Amino acid sequence: MHMRSHRLAGALLAVLLGGCFASGPAQRADRYDLIVRNGMVYDGSGGAARQADVGIRGDRIAAIGDLANARGRREIDAKGHAVAPGFINVLSWAPDALIADGRSMSDILQGVTLEVFGEGWSYGPLTAAMKKEARDEQGDIRYAITWTSLGEFMTWLEKRGISPNIASFVGASTVRQNVLGNANRAPAPAELERMQALVREAMEQGALGVASALIYFPGSYAKTDELTALATAAAPYGGAYISHLRSEGDRLLQGIDELVGIARAAGVHAEIYHLKAAGRDNWPKMREAIARIDAARARGLSISANMYAYTAGATGLNACMPPAVQEGELDAWIGRLKDPVVRAQLVTEMRQPGKDWENLCYMAGDPGNVVLIGFKNAKLKPMTGKTLADVARLRGTSPEDAAIDLVIEDHAHVDTAFFLMSEDNVKLGLSQTWTALGSDEGSFVPAGVFLKSQPHPRAYGNFARFLGRYVRDEQVDTLPDAVRRLSGLPADNFKLRDRGYLKDGYHADLVVFDPATIADHARYDDPRKFATGVSEVVVNGVEVVRDGRHTGAKPGRFVPGPGYRIKGN
Repeated sequence: MHMRSHRLAGALLAVLLGGCFASGPAQRADRYDLIVRNGMVYDGSGGAARQADVGIRGDRIAAIGDLANARGRREIDAKGHAVAPGFINVLSWAPDALIADGRSMSDILQGVTLEVFGEGWSYGPLTAAMKKEARDEQGDIRYAITWTSLGEFMTWLEKRGISPNIASFVGASTVRQNVLGNANRAPAPAELERMQALVREAMEQGALGVASALIYFPGSYAKTDELTALATAAAPYGGAYISHLRSEGDRLLQGIDELVGIARAAGVHAEIYHLKAAGRDNWPKMREAIARIDAARARGLSISANMYAYTAGATGLNACMPPAVQEGELDAWIGRLKDPVVRAQLVTEMRQPGKDWENLCYMAGDPGNVVLIGFKNAKLKPMTGKTLADVARLRGTSPEDAAIDLVIEDHAHVDTAFFLMSEDNVKLGLSQTWTALGSDEGSFVPAGVFLKSQPHPRAYGNFARFLGRYVRDEQVDTLPDAVRRLSGLPADNFKLRDRGYLKDGYHADLVVFDPATIADHARYDDPRKFATGVSEVVVNGVEVVRDGRHTGAKPGRFVPGPGYRIKGN
Protein backbone atom coordinates (compact mmCIF):
# COMPACT_ATOMS: atom_id res chain seq x y z
CA MET A 1 0.00 0.00 0.00
CA HIS A 2 1.31 3.46 -0.89
CA MET A 3 2.06 5.93 1.93
CA ARG A 4 -0.71 8.20 0.58
CA SER A 5 -3.19 5.30 0.88
CA HIS A 6 -2.08 4.72 4.48
CA ARG A 7 -2.79 8.35 5.27
CA LEU A 8 -6.24 8.20 3.64
CA ALA A 9 -7.10 5.00 5.50
CA GLY A 10 -5.95 6.50 8.78
CA ALA A 11 -7.94 9.66 8.18
CA LEU A 12 -11.03 7.66 7.33
CA LEU A 13 -10.64 5.58 10.50
CA ALA A 14 -10.29 8.73 12.60
CA VAL A 15 -13.47 10.19 11.13
CA LEU A 16 -15.36 6.99 11.85
CA LEU A 17 -14.09 6.77 15.41
CA GLY A 18 -14.79 10.44 16.04
CA GLY A 19 -18.53 9.78 15.75
CA CYS A 20 -18.50 6.85 18.15
CA PHE A 21 -19.16 6.86 21.88
CA ALA A 22 -16.15 8.41 23.56
CA SER A 23 -15.48 6.49 26.75
CA GLY A 24 -11.95 7.81 27.35
CA PRO A 25 -9.96 10.99 26.69
CA ALA A 26 -10.15 12.33 23.17
CA GLN A 27 -6.90 11.54 21.38
CA ARG A 28 -6.92 14.67 19.25
CA ALA A 29 -8.61 18.04 18.97
CA ASP A 30 -11.96 16.85 17.57
CA ARG A 31 -14.30 19.61 16.49
CA TYR A 32 -17.97 19.79 17.39
CA ASP A 33 -20.64 22.37 16.75
CA LEU A 34 -21.61 22.28 20.41
CA ILE A 35 -20.16 20.64 23.52
CA VAL A 36 -22.03 20.40 26.81
CA ARG A 37 -19.29 19.91 29.41
CA ASN A 38 -19.01 18.61 32.96
CA GLY A 39 -22.68 17.77 33.50
CA MET A 40 -24.21 14.73 35.19
CA VAL A 41 -25.62 12.86 32.21
CA TYR A 42 -28.97 11.09 32.63
CA ASP A 43 -29.32 9.27 29.33
CA GLY A 44 -33.06 8.50 29.49
CA SER A 45 -32.67 4.79 30.28
CA GLY A 46 -33.22 5.17 34.02
CA GLY A 47 -29.65 4.12 34.78
CA ALA A 48 -27.37 5.98 37.15
CA ALA A 49 -26.05 9.34 36.01
CA ARG A 50 -22.38 9.83 35.24
CA GLN A 51 -20.27 12.90 34.70
CA ALA A 52 -19.53 13.29 31.00
CA ASP A 53 -19.36 15.70 28.10
CA VAL A 54 -21.80 15.61 25.20
CA GLY A 55 -20.54 16.51 21.72
CA ILE A 56 -23.00 17.55 19.00
CA ARG A 57 -22.43 17.81 15.28
CA GLY A 58 -25.24 19.20 13.18
CA ASP A 59 -28.52 17.89 14.56
CA ARG A 60 -27.08 14.70 16.10
CA ILE A 61 -25.24 13.60 19.20
CA ALA A 62 -21.75 12.64 18.02
CA ALA A 63 -20.02 11.62 21.27
CA ILE A 64 -20.60 11.24 25.00
CA GLY A 65 -17.64 10.88 27.37
CA ASP A 66 -14.40 12.71 28.14
CA LEU A 67 -14.02 15.37 25.46
CA ALA A 68 -11.32 17.36 27.25
CA ASN A 69 -9.17 17.51 24.12
CA ALA A 70 -12.05 18.36 21.82
CA ARG A 71 -13.30 21.80 20.91
CA GLY A 72 -16.74 23.12 20.07
CA ARG A 73 -17.86 26.18 18.14
CA ARG A 74 -20.08 26.76 21.17
CA GLU A 75 -19.57 25.26 24.62
CA ILE A 76 -21.83 25.03 27.65
CA ASP A 77 -20.50 24.43 31.15
CA ALA A 78 -23.08 22.22 32.87
CA LYS A 79 -21.09 21.59 36.06
CA GLY A 80 -23.42 20.86 38.95
CA HIS A 81 -26.37 20.39 36.61
CA ALA A 82 -28.24 17.48 35.10
CA VAL A 83 -27.99 16.89 31.35
CA ALA A 84 -30.98 14.92 30.08
CA PRO A 85 -32.83 14.11 26.88
CA GLY A 86 -35.40 16.75 25.99
CA PHE A 87 -38.72 16.10 27.72
CA ILE A 88 -41.74 14.79 25.83
CA ASN A 89 -45.15 16.33 26.53
CA VAL A 90 -47.37 13.36 25.66
CA LEU A 91 -50.61 15.37 25.92
CA SER A 92 -50.26 18.80 24.39
CA TRP A 93 -52.86 21.27 23.15
CA ALA A 94 -50.18 23.59 21.76
CA PRO A 95 -51.09 23.84 18.03
CA ASP A 96 -53.12 27.05 18.23
CA ALA A 97 -50.56 28.64 20.55
CA LEU A 98 -47.72 27.65 18.20
CA ILE A 99 -49.60 29.17 15.29
CA ALA A 100 -49.77 32.45 17.20
CA ASP A 101 -46.23 32.27 18.61
CA GLY A 102 -43.90 29.45 17.62
CA ARG A 103 -41.52 29.86 20.55
CA SER A 104 -43.51 27.57 22.89
CA MET A 105 -42.07 29.44 25.82
CA SER A 106 -44.01 28.06 28.78
CA ASP A 107 -43.02 24.48 27.87
CA ILE A 108 -39.57 25.10 26.36
CA LEU A 109 -38.45 26.85 29.56
CA GLN A 110 -39.29 23.62 31.39
CA GLY A 111 -37.20 21.51 29.03
CA VAL A 112 -39.96 20.22 26.74
CA THR A 113 -38.60 19.57 23.26
CA LEU A 114 -41.46 17.50 21.79
CA GLU A 115 -45.19 18.32 21.87
CA VAL A 116 -47.57 15.43 21.12
CA PHE A 117 -51.07 16.36 19.89
CA GLY A 118 -54.33 14.59 19.16
CA GLU A 119 -56.37 13.76 22.27
CA GLY A 120 -59.48 12.44 20.52
CA TRP A 121 -59.45 15.26 17.96
CA SER A 122 -56.64 15.96 15.49
CA TYR A 123 -55.96 18.68 12.92
CA GLY A 124 -56.71 16.28 10.08
CA PRO A 125 -58.16 14.67 8.13
CA LEU A 126 -60.82 17.35 7.72
CA THR A 127 -63.88 17.56 5.47
CA ALA A 128 -65.17 20.92 4.25
CA ALA A 129 -67.88 20.83 6.92
CA MET A 130 -65.32 20.07 9.62
CA LYS A 131 -63.14 22.98 8.47
CA LYS A 132 -66.11 25.33 8.79
CA GLU A 133 -66.96 24.01 12.25
CA ALA A 134 -63.33 24.37 13.35
CA ARG A 135 -63.21 27.96 12.09
CA ASP A 136 -66.47 28.78 13.87
CA GLU A 137 -65.08 27.46 17.15
CA GLN A 138 -61.80 29.40 16.99
CA GLY A 139 -61.37 31.77 19.90
CA ASP A 140 -58.82 34.53 20.39
CA ILE A 141 -56.36 32.90 17.98
CA ARG A 142 -57.78 32.89 14.46
CA TYR A 143 -56.26 31.47 11.28
CA ALA A 144 -57.20 30.10 7.89
CA ILE A 145 -57.42 26.31 7.59
CA THR A 146 -55.60 25.62 4.34
CA TRP A 147 -54.84 21.93 4.84
CA THR A 148 -56.97 18.78 4.71
CA SER A 149 -54.86 15.86 5.95
CA LEU A 150 -53.02 15.46 9.26
CA GLY A 151 -49.69 15.17 7.47
CA GLU A 152 -50.32 18.43 5.62
CA PHE A 153 -51.06 20.22 8.89
CA MET A 154 -47.95 18.96 10.64
CA THR A 155 -45.74 19.97 7.71
CA TRP A 156 -47.47 23.36 7.50
CA LEU A 157 -46.91 24.01 11.20
CA GLU A 158 -43.25 23.02 10.98
CA LYS A 159 -42.70 25.38 8.04
CA ARG A 160 -44.18 28.32 9.98
CA GLY A 161 -41.23 28.07 12.36
CA ILE A 162 -41.51 26.47 15.79
CA SER A 163 -39.09 25.94 18.64
CA PRO A 164 -40.18 22.43 19.74
CA ASN A 165 -40.58 19.28 17.74
CA ILE A 166 -44.15 18.13 17.12
CA ALA A 167 -45.93 14.80 16.71
CA SER A 168 -49.58 13.74 16.68
CA PHE A 169 -52.06 10.92 16.99
CA VAL A 170 -55.03 10.82 14.64
CA GLY A 171 -58.22 11.49 16.58
CA ALA A 172 -60.85 8.76 16.71
CA SER A 173 -63.50 11.50 16.85
CA THR A 174 -61.96 13.20 13.82
CA VAL A 175 -62.08 9.97 11.84
CA ARG A 176 -65.69 9.41 12.96
CA GLN A 177 -66.74 12.93 11.96
CA ASN A 178 -65.24 12.44 8.49
CA VAL A 179 -67.61 9.55 7.86
CA LEU A 180 -70.60 10.00 10.21
CA GLY A 181 -70.59 13.70 10.97
CA ASN A 182 -71.83 14.23 14.52
CA ALA A 183 -74.52 11.55 14.35
CA ASN A 184 -75.07 9.38 17.42
CA ARG A 185 -75.07 5.96 15.76
CA ALA A 186 -72.77 3.07 14.97
CA PRO A 187 -71.07 2.99 11.57
CA ALA A 188 -72.30 0.54 8.95
CA PRO A 189 -69.68 -2.00 7.80
CA ALA A 190 -68.75 0.05 4.73
CA GLU A 191 -68.48 3.19 6.86
CA LEU A 192 -66.23 1.44 9.36
CA GLU A 193 -64.00 0.31 6.52
CA ARG A 194 -63.73 3.92 5.35
CA MET A 195 -62.81 4.98 8.91
CA GLN A 196 -60.10 2.32 9.01
CA ALA A 197 -58.78 3.53 5.66
CA LEU A 198 -58.50 7.06 7.07
CA VAL A 199 -56.51 5.69 10.01
CA ARG A 200 -54.16 3.88 7.64
CA GLU A 201 -53.69 7.05 5.60
CA ALA A 202 -52.89 9.03 8.76
CA MET A 203 -50.43 6.38 9.92
CA GLU A 204 -48.59 6.58 6.59
CA GLN A 205 -48.52 10.37 7.00
CA GLY A 206 -46.77 10.00 10.36
CA ALA A 207 -49.47 9.64 13.04
CA LEU A 208 -48.34 7.87 16.22
CA GLY A 209 -51.56 5.89 16.44
CA VAL A 210 -55.22 6.43 17.31
CA ALA A 211 -56.41 8.63 20.19
CA SER A 212 -59.92 8.66 21.64
CA ALA A 213 -61.70 10.99 24.07
CA LEU A 214 -64.70 8.99 25.24
CA ILE A 215 -66.13 11.44 27.75
CA TYR A 216 -66.84 14.05 25.09
CA PHE A 217 -69.25 14.34 22.18
CA PRO A 218 -68.93 12.84 19.58
CA GLY A 219 -66.27 10.48 20.93
CA SER A 220 -68.70 9.15 23.51
CA TYR A 221 -70.86 7.76 20.68
CA ALA A 222 -68.16 5.24 19.72
CA LYS A 223 -68.63 1.69 21.03
CA THR A 224 -65.78 -0.62 21.93
CA ASP A 225 -65.90 -2.58 18.67
CA GLU A 226 -65.50 0.63 16.66
CA LEU A 227 -62.47 1.68 18.68
CA THR A 228 -60.96 -1.79 18.39
CA ALA A 229 -61.36 -1.65 14.62
CA LEU A 230 -59.54 1.69 14.44
CA ALA A 231 -56.72 0.46 16.69
CA THR A 232 -56.46 -2.70 14.59
CA ALA A 233 -56.00 -0.55 11.48
CA ALA A 234 -53.07 1.24 13.16
CA ALA A 235 -51.44 -1.95 14.48
CA PRO A 236 -49.54 -3.07 11.33
CA TYR A 237 -47.82 0.34 11.28
CA GLY A 238 -46.67 0.05 14.89
CA GLY A 239 -49.32 2.53 16.04
CA ALA A 240 -50.56 2.85 19.62
CA TYR A 241 -54.03 3.36 21.08
CA ILE A 242 -54.33 6.15 23.64
CA SER A 243 -57.52 7.20 25.36
CA HIS A 244 -59.29 9.62 27.62
CA LEU A 245 -61.29 6.85 29.28
CA ARG A 246 -65.04 6.61 29.02
CA SER A 247 -65.12 7.34 32.74
CA GLU A 248 -62.57 8.72 35.17
CA GLY A 249 -64.98 8.53 38.09
CA ASP A 250 -67.92 6.25 38.83
CA ARG A 251 -66.99 3.77 36.09
CA LEU A 252 -63.21 4.26 36.16
CA LEU A 253 -62.42 0.58 36.55
CA GLN A 254 -64.72 -0.39 33.69
CA GLY A 255 -63.02 2.27 31.55
CA ILE A 256 -59.64 0.71 32.25
CA ASP A 257 -61.01 -2.72 31.42
CA GLU A 258 -62.24 -1.40 28.06
CA LEU A 259 -58.82 0.05 27.20
CA VAL A 260 -57.05 -3.16 28.21
CA GLY A 261 -59.49 -5.17 26.09
CA ILE A 262 -58.84 -2.99 23.05
CA ALA A 263 -55.07 -3.37 23.52
CA ARG A 264 -55.41 -7.14 23.71
CA ALA A 265 -57.76 -7.46 20.73
CA ALA A 266 -55.83 -5.08 18.46
CA GLY A 267 -52.35 -6.12 19.57
CA VAL A 268 -51.17 -2.59 20.29
CA HIS A 269 -49.59 -0.57 23.05
CA ALA A 270 -52.31 1.33 24.94
CA GLU A 271 -52.06 4.36 27.20
CA ILE A 272 -54.47 6.16 29.50
CA TYR A 273 -54.63 9.94 29.21
CA HIS A 274 -54.31 11.86 32.52
CA LEU A 275 -54.94 8.94 34.86
CA LYS A 276 -57.10 10.01 37.81
CA ALA A 277 -59.92 9.02 40.14
CA ALA A 278 -62.26 11.99 39.78
CA GLY A 279 -64.74 12.96 42.46
CA ARG A 280 -64.35 12.47 46.21
CA ASP A 281 -66.52 9.32 46.23
CA ASN A 282 -64.15 7.75 43.70
CA TRP A 283 -60.83 8.57 45.33
CA PRO A 284 -60.50 5.07 46.87
CA LYS A 285 -60.57 3.59 43.33
CA MET A 286 -57.12 4.90 42.43
CA ARG A 287 -55.29 1.97 44.04
CA GLU A 288 -57.53 -0.56 42.30
CA ALA A 289 -57.02 1.26 38.99
CA ILE A 290 -53.25 0.94 39.37
CA ALA A 291 -53.63 -2.71 40.37
CA ARG A 292 -55.59 -3.43 37.18
CA ILE A 293 -52.94 -1.79 35.04
CA ASP A 294 -50.20 -3.73 36.82
CA ALA A 295 -52.15 -6.98 36.33
CA ALA A 296 -52.51 -6.32 32.59
CA ARG A 297 -48.80 -5.58 32.31
CA ALA A 298 -48.03 -8.79 34.20
CA ARG A 299 -50.03 -10.68 31.56
CA GLY A 300 -47.69 -9.32 28.90
CA LEU A 301 -49.78 -6.40 27.63
CA SER A 302 -48.13 -3.06 26.98
CA ILE A 303 -50.18 -0.62 29.06
CA SER A 304 -49.10 2.77 30.42
CA ALA A 305 -50.57 6.09 31.51
CA ASN A 306 -49.75 9.76 31.69
CA MET A 307 -50.64 12.43 34.25
CA TYR A 308 -50.38 16.09 35.08
CA ALA A 309 -49.13 17.04 38.53
CA TYR A 310 -52.24 18.88 39.79
CA THR A 311 -55.53 18.16 41.58
CA ALA A 312 -57.63 20.11 39.06
CA GLY A 313 -58.39 19.17 35.48
CA ALA A 314 -59.58 21.54 32.78
CA THR A 315 -62.01 21.22 29.91
CA GLY A 316 -65.28 23.04 29.13
CA LEU A 317 -68.75 23.49 30.59
CA ASN A 318 -69.90 20.99 27.98
CA ALA A 319 -68.58 18.37 30.42
CA CYS A 320 -71.48 19.31 32.70
CA MET A 321 -74.11 18.45 30.08
CA PRO A 322 -75.14 15.07 28.59
CA PRO A 323 -73.81 14.23 25.11
CA ALA A 324 -77.35 13.93 23.73
CA VAL A 325 -78.00 17.66 24.10
CA GLN A 326 -74.75 18.38 22.22
CA GLU A 327 -75.46 16.22 19.17
CA GLY A 328 -74.88 17.97 15.84
CA GLU A 329 -72.92 21.16 15.31
CA LEU A 330 -72.42 23.95 17.85
CA ASP A 331 -75.46 25.90 16.64
CA ALA A 332 -77.69 22.86 17.15
CA TRP A 333 -76.47 22.51 20.74
CA ILE A 334 -77.00 26.21 21.47
CA GLY A 335 -80.46 25.99 19.91
CA ARG A 336 -81.47 23.21 22.29
CA LEU A 337 -80.19 25.17 25.28
CA LYS A 338 -82.56 28.00 24.32
CA ASP A 339 -85.58 25.67 24.27
CA PRO A 340 -87.40 26.10 27.66
CA VAL A 341 -88.56 22.48 27.74
CA VAL A 342 -85.10 21.09 26.97
CA ARG A 343 -83.56 23.50 29.43
CA ALA A 344 -85.81 22.45 32.31
CA GLN A 345 -84.94 18.79 31.76
CA LEU A 346 -81.26 19.64 31.35
CA VAL A 347 -81.10 21.47 34.70
CA THR A 348 -82.48 18.35 36.39
CA GLU A 349 -79.88 16.14 34.67
CA MET A 350 -77.03 18.50 35.56
CA ARG A 351 -77.86 18.10 39.26
CA GLN A 352 -77.41 14.33 39.16
CA PRO A 353 -74.61 11.88 38.40
CA GLY A 354 -74.39 11.34 34.67
CA LYS A 355 -76.10 8.23 33.37
CA ASP A 356 -73.72 6.79 30.75
CA TRP A 357 -71.80 10.10 30.78
CA GLU A 358 -69.45 11.92 33.16
CA ASN A 359 -70.98 15.01 34.85
CA LEU A 360 -67.94 16.99 35.96
CA CYS A 361 -69.95 19.74 37.66
CA TYR A 362 -71.60 17.11 39.85
CA MET A 363 -68.29 15.34 40.49
CA ALA A 364 -66.63 18.60 41.54
CA GLY A 365 -68.98 18.50 44.53
CA ASP A 366 -69.60 22.23 44.70
CA PRO A 367 -69.85 25.04 42.11
CA GLY A 368 -67.08 26.75 44.05
CA ASN A 369 -64.78 24.02 42.71
CA VAL A 370 -65.59 24.97 39.10
CA VAL A 371 -63.36 27.84 37.89
CA LEU A 372 -64.03 29.64 34.59
CA ILE A 373 -60.74 30.26 32.79
CA GLY A 374 -61.50 31.15 29.17
CA PHE A 375 -64.18 32.98 27.14
CA LYS A 376 -64.50 33.98 23.48
CA ASN A 377 -66.98 36.82 24.09
CA ALA A 378 -65.16 39.98 25.17
CA LYS A 379 -68.11 40.96 27.38
CA LEU A 380 -67.64 37.79 29.42
CA LYS A 381 -63.86 37.99 29.83
CA PRO A 382 -64.11 39.96 33.12
CA MET A 383 -65.52 36.75 34.61
CA THR A 384 -62.26 34.90 33.90
CA GLY A 385 -60.99 33.37 37.13
CA LYS A 386 -64.39 33.43 38.86
CA THR A 387 -66.07 30.26 40.02
CA LEU A 388 -69.42 29.03 38.77
CA ALA A 389 -70.71 29.77 42.28
CA ASP A 390 -69.50 33.38 41.95
CA VAL A 391 -71.31 33.87 38.64
CA ALA A 392 -74.52 32.27 39.92
CA ARG A 393 -74.46 34.54 42.96
CA LEU A 394 -73.78 37.67 40.88
CA ARG A 395 -76.62 36.83 38.50
CA GLY A 396 -79.04 35.63 41.14
CA THR A 397 -79.56 32.28 39.45
CA SER A 398 -78.71 28.61 39.97
CA PRO A 399 -75.25 27.29 39.05
CA GLU A 400 -76.85 25.07 36.39
CA ASP A 401 -78.69 27.99 34.79
CA ALA A 402 -75.54 30.08 35.00
CA ALA A 403 -73.56 27.39 33.14
CA ILE A 404 -76.22 27.12 30.42
CA ASP A 405 -76.40 30.90 30.00
CA LEU A 406 -72.62 31.23 29.76
CA VAL A 407 -72.45 28.64 26.98
CA ILE A 408 -75.22 30.46 25.09
CA GLU A 409 -73.68 33.90 25.56
CA ASP A 410 -70.15 32.77 24.71
CA HIS A 411 -71.35 30.54 21.88
CA ALA A 412 -68.62 28.16 22.98
CA HIS A 413 -67.76 25.39 25.41
CA VAL A 414 -66.27 27.90 27.91
CA ASP A 415 -62.87 26.78 29.22
CA THR A 416 -63.20 25.58 32.79
CA ALA A 417 -61.06 24.08 35.56
CA PHE A 418 -62.61 21.39 37.76
CA PHE A 419 -61.11 20.45 41.15
CA LEU A 420 -61.71 16.70 41.17
CA MET A 421 -58.65 14.83 42.51
CA SER A 422 -56.95 14.23 45.86
CA GLU A 423 -53.31 15.14 46.50
CA ASP A 424 -52.60 11.64 47.83
CA ASN A 425 -53.80 10.12 44.55
CA VAL A 426 -51.74 12.54 42.50
CA LYS A 427 -48.64 11.42 44.40
CA LEU A 428 -49.63 7.76 44.05
CA GLY A 429 -50.10 8.04 40.30
CA LEU A 430 -46.88 9.98 39.80
CA SER A 431 -44.96 7.28 41.69
CA GLN A 432 -45.76 4.60 39.09
CA THR A 433 -42.82 3.69 36.86
CA TRP A 434 -45.09 3.44 33.79
CA THR A 435 -46.54 6.97 34.16
CA ALA A 436 -45.34 9.66 31.73
CA LEU A 437 -46.20 13.37 31.90
CA GLY A 438 -48.59 15.42 29.79
CA SER A 439 -49.66 19.00 30.45
CA ASP A 440 -53.07 18.78 28.73
CA GLU A 441 -52.52 22.45 27.91
CA GLY A 442 -51.06 24.79 25.33
CA SER A 443 -47.61 26.38 25.45
CA PHE A 444 -47.83 30.12 25.88
CA VAL A 445 -46.14 33.47 26.29
CA PRO A 446 -47.51 35.81 29.00
CA ALA A 447 -48.19 38.58 26.48
CA GLY A 448 -50.41 39.62 23.60
CA VAL A 449 -53.29 37.38 22.61
CA PHE A 450 -52.45 34.95 25.42
CA LEU A 451 -53.55 37.50 28.03
CA LYS A 452 -57.15 37.26 26.82
CA SER A 453 -57.76 33.94 28.57
CA GLN A 454 -56.44 32.30 31.71
CA PRO A 455 -54.59 29.01 31.35
CA HIS A 456 -54.40 26.18 33.85
CA PRO A 457 -51.09 26.57 35.77
CA ARG A 458 -49.96 23.23 34.33
CA ALA A 459 -49.23 25.11 31.07
CA TYR A 460 -46.35 26.88 32.81
CA GLY A 461 -45.38 24.41 35.52
CA ASN A 462 -46.26 20.75 34.91
CA PHE A 463 -42.80 19.32 34.21
CA ALA A 464 -40.90 21.52 36.64
CA ARG A 465 -43.49 20.72 39.32
CA PHE A 466 -42.99 16.99 38.76
CA LEU A 467 -39.19 17.22 39.01
CA GLY A 468 -39.14 19.76 41.83
CA ARG A 469 -42.05 19.22 44.15
CA TYR A 470 -42.76 15.55 43.55
CA VAL A 471 -39.38 13.97 42.69
CA ARG A 472 -36.97 16.13 44.71
CA ASP A 473 -39.20 17.11 47.65
CA GLU A 474 -41.80 14.32 47.89
CA GLN A 475 -39.45 11.63 46.53
CA VAL A 476 -42.10 9.83 44.49
CA ASP A 477 -39.27 8.53 42.28
CA THR A 478 -35.52 8.71 41.79
CA LEU A 479 -34.20 11.40 39.48
CA PRO A 480 -32.76 8.91 36.92
CA ASP A 481 -36.10 7.15 36.61
CA ALA A 482 -38.05 10.40 36.55
CA VAL A 483 -35.92 11.54 33.58
CA ARG A 484 -36.64 8.19 31.87
CA ARG A 485 -40.37 8.76 32.31
CA LEU A 486 -40.06 12.18 30.69
CA SER A 487 -38.02 10.93 27.73
CA GLY A 488 -37.13 7.30 27.06
CA LEU A 489 -40.45 5.85 28.24
CA PRO A 490 -42.75 7.78 25.87
CA ALA A 491 -40.21 7.47 23.05
CA ASP A 492 -40.32 3.69 23.43
CA ASN A 493 -44.09 3.52 23.88
CA PHE A 494 -44.72 5.48 20.68
CA LYS A 495 -41.76 4.02 18.74
CA LEU A 496 -40.08 7.37 18.07
CA ARG A 497 -37.00 6.92 15.92
CA ASP A 498 -33.73 8.24 17.41
CA ARG A 499 -35.48 10.33 20.05
CA GLY A 500 -35.86 10.17 23.82
CA TYR A 501 -32.29 9.21 24.77
CA LEU A 502 -28.83 10.71 24.92
CA LYS A 503 -27.13 8.23 22.63
CA ASP A 504 -24.57 8.44 19.88
CA GLY A 505 -26.33 9.14 16.60
CA TYR A 506 -29.61 10.25 18.17
CA HIS A 507 -31.17 13.63 17.48
CA ALA A 508 -29.62 16.28 19.70
CA ASP A 509 -32.61 17.21 21.85
CA LEU A 510 -31.43 17.87 25.39
CA VAL A 511 -32.07 19.90 28.52
CA VAL A 512 -29.69 21.18 31.19
CA PHE A 513 -31.32 21.80 34.56
CA ASP A 514 -30.50 22.15 38.23
CA PRO A 515 -32.19 19.33 40.20
CA ALA A 516 -31.76 21.32 43.42
CA THR A 517 -33.65 24.40 42.24
CA ILE A 518 -36.01 23.43 39.43
CA ALA A 519 -39.48 24.65 40.44
CA ASP A 520 -42.88 25.74 39.20
CA HIS A 521 -44.32 29.12 40.15
CA ALA A 522 -47.68 29.21 38.34
CA ARG A 523 -50.77 29.21 40.55
CA TYR A 524 -54.48 29.01 39.77
CA ASP A 525 -54.94 32.68 40.62
CA ASP A 526 -51.68 33.69 38.90
CA PRO A 527 -50.92 31.05 36.27
CA ARG A 528 -48.62 32.95 33.88
CA LYS A 529 -45.38 32.42 35.78
CA PHE A 530 -42.47 30.71 34.07
CA ALA A 531 -40.81 27.78 35.81
CA THR A 532 -37.18 28.16 36.85
CA GLY A 533 -34.17 25.86 37.06
CA VAL A 534 -33.70 25.04 33.36
CA SER A 535 -30.64 26.82 32.00
CA GLU A 536 -30.20 25.35 28.50
CA VAL A 537 -32.42 23.58 25.97
CA VAL A 538 -31.19 22.22 22.64
CA VAL A 539 -33.55 21.10 19.85
CA ASN A 540 -32.09 19.30 16.84
CA GLY A 541 -28.65 20.60 17.76
CA VAL A 542 -29.75 24.25 18.05
CA GLU A 543 -29.75 26.20 21.31
CA VAL A 544 -33.30 27.34 21.98
CA VAL A 545 -32.70 28.31 25.61
CA ARG A 546 -29.37 29.79 26.74
CA ASP A 547 -28.72 30.86 30.34
CA GLY A 548 -32.41 30.48 31.10
CA ARG A 549 -33.55 32.74 28.26
CA HIS A 550 -35.20 31.87 24.97
CA THR A 551 -32.86 32.53 22.05
CA GLY A 552 -35.67 32.97 19.53
CA ALA A 553 -34.49 29.94 17.52
CA LYS A 554 -37.15 27.79 15.87
CA PRO A 555 -35.50 24.52 14.79
CA GLY A 556 -38.49 22.31 15.64
CA ARG A 557 -39.54 19.55 13.25
CA PHE A 558 -42.43 17.23 12.60
CA VAL A 559 -41.50 13.89 14.20
CA PRO A 560 -43.37 11.16 12.32
CA GLY A 561 -44.56 7.90 13.82
CA PRO A 562 -43.38 4.40 12.98
CA GLY A 563 -45.67 3.91 9.98
CA TYR A 564 -44.48 6.98 8.12
CA ARG A 565 -44.17 6.50 4.37
CA ILE A 566 -42.07 9.07 2.54
CA LYS A 567 -43.98 10.24 -0.51
CA GLY A 568 -42.73 8.54 -3.62
CA ASN A 569 -41.28 5.52 -1.79
